[in-house]
Parts: sequence; C-alpha cells; structure tokens
Amino acid sequence: MTATEATCGRTTGTYTNRRRRTAREHASDPRTAGPAAAGPAATVASGRAAQELGLKRGEFDLAVHLGLIGTEAPPGGGNPRVGRAEIDRLRATAGFPDPLREKVRTAGTAEAAALLGISPVRFTGLARVGCVSPVAFSLNRYRAVVWLYLVEELTAFAAREPELLGGRTPDGMRAVLKAGGDRRARNWRAHRTGRLLSRTADPWARAAVRASALDPVQLAEVVDDPYERAYLVRMRPAGAFGRPGSVSGREAMEQLMPADDPDEILWCRVNLVRELDWARECRPAPRPGDGRPRCGPAAVPPGLRVPPRPVGREGRGGHGRPTGPRPGLRLRLLSRLGPGRAARPLPSGRDR
Repeated sequence: MTATEATCGRTTGTYTNRRRRTAREHASDPRTAGPAAAGPAATVASGRAAQELGLKRGEFDLAVHLGLIGTEAPPGGGNPRVGRAEIDRLRATAGFPDPLREKVRTAGTAEAAALLGISPVRFTGLARVGCVSPVAFSLNRYRAVVWLYLVEELTAFAAREPELLGGRTPDGMRAVLKAGGDRRARNWRAHRTGRLLSRTADPWARAAVRASALDPVQLAEVVDDPYERAYLVRMRPAGAFGRPGSVSGREAMEQLMPADDPDEILWCRVNLVRELDWARECRPAPRPGDGRPRCGPAAVPPGLRVPPRPVGREGRGGHGRPTGPRPGLRLRLLSRLGPGRAARPLPSGRDR
C-alpha cells in the first residue's frame, strides 16, 4: 500500500465515522427526531402484540372481538394496531396471562358437553334452542362448521340453569327441536353484530354492520341509492382481524353471515332503515365529483362505550326484547320491500 492509499483510507474512515456520529446526534436531538425516534414504537402489529401477550392468533382475534384488547386505526389506513400502553396495561394485571387466556377459552360441542357433564346430544339441543350461543366457529378437515362456545359463558349457564342439564327436556324445547329449529347461526350473527356496533361510533359504519346481515338482493331492495350501497359495502367490517383467512373460511363466512329466517330478515331491514336515517342526517354518502372527503369509520375512543342507537336484540346470546320501531316505520318498510323471502336451506355441516 502506498502512502497516498493509506492517507486516502484514513481520510475515508474519518469521514465515515464523522457521518455516523452526526447521524446519531441528529437522531437523539428531540427537535429533529420524528415520532418513531423519540422512543419505543407507540403501537405494534397484531402478530407482535399476540406474542407479547402470550396468546395464540385465534385467541388474540377473539380477545379483540370481545373488547378485551383495544386497538387503534393507523393514521394512513391499514390493519388495526395495538398500543404499547394497552399491552403494558394487560401485562400488569395480576396473574398475567392466565386470566386473559381464560376469558377467551373456547370449547367445541364434545368438550363443552364434558365440561357441563351432559351428553353431546343434549348439549347440541340446548345450543339449537338458544340456551347457549356460539361466539366463533372453525372448520374441520371436512370443511364442516364447528361451533365454538366461551367456557366462561358455559359455566355461567350451568350455574344459572342447572335444571336444564338433567331430567326431562321441557316441552317447549322439544317442540322446537322436533320442528327442526336451530338458532346457533342466528345467535352467532346477533353476538357478532352487537360487538361490532359497540366498537364504532360512525353512523355509516354502524349502518354497514347492519347491512352485512343482508344478502345483495335484500340490500338492494332496502337501499335504493347505488352510491349508498357502494358506501355501505366499502364500510363493511372485515370478517377477521387483520387477516384475509383461508378460501374455505371466507366461503363459510359468506354462507353464515346473511340472515336466513323471515323474521330475522325483517328485523335486520328495520334496524338498517333506522341506522340509515341517522347516517343520512349526519352526512350524505360520497358521490363522484362532490369534492367531499370519503371519511372512514370512526373508532370508539378507549374507555368509551357507544350504546346502539336503534333498540335491537344483539348482544350476548341475542335474547333481548325489542321495543319496536317508531310508529309507522314497519309499515313504510314493508311497503318498500314487501314480505321477507322464505328461509334458505342450511348448508351441509351446520349441524355440528
């Protein structure tokens, strides 16, 4: 190596070290550092949050759905994220992570029946008449729907209705079962709708939640304006938290989501009309060339629970009693839509 090359090498090394030192000083300066450089990331992705909370991905998704874990919408859009403060709050609870895992623990038919000390046949009958309501579902290897129930709700039901776990089945329940009644899918839809409504304050997002329970033909009959229908579809909640899911899972969701009982269809129509009236009063749906920003759904701030505007049956189990729509609303709705269509046959695999 010549003296010139050695001098150039020392000069280059000095210049590189000086650049690195200047970059570190620039990053540490609070006047020039951005939000990400000022400290640890304020939010993390859902997968990272699930790892830090010691949850499987399915357990994490269910915890978000139940409102046990708060999420934040990124400013630029995209999948919801979990705040670092929310993770720290959950990790600081006594006995972490066992209490959180216990709240999202689910059981299928066989495990639930064993937990209650009854036969799977009797448990299936209790679920079909609506005594217990599924909170989620999975697909087995035959792509049949397997309903999942919260263990916490099962133990509460056993303590509340011990007489239904043994002895003769009540005549009313036997009549429903003999007629082929099955409220599992309907109660799952009611449970899901109630949870989604509690997580948003945006009137159009709430109307989109209601609209997701109607098939495209029913939706077109209720909402005449094509721009409003397109806006409702765009504001519709995703089927899973931040994940597209498998093809078979999406197909099962598409089959289970629409209401399939005439009474349920009519009730969904009434609630959608009520939500649409409220949304139209707040702001009109965006149209091409109107120059208005296409606002996204407004999430509920942490600690604030938004009561649903229209009175409905949604909630845990879906056994609430509606007070009915405003006078004349049902007649106006029926005049626009006509009577509900006949119930669609259940696809194979729903009886598990």
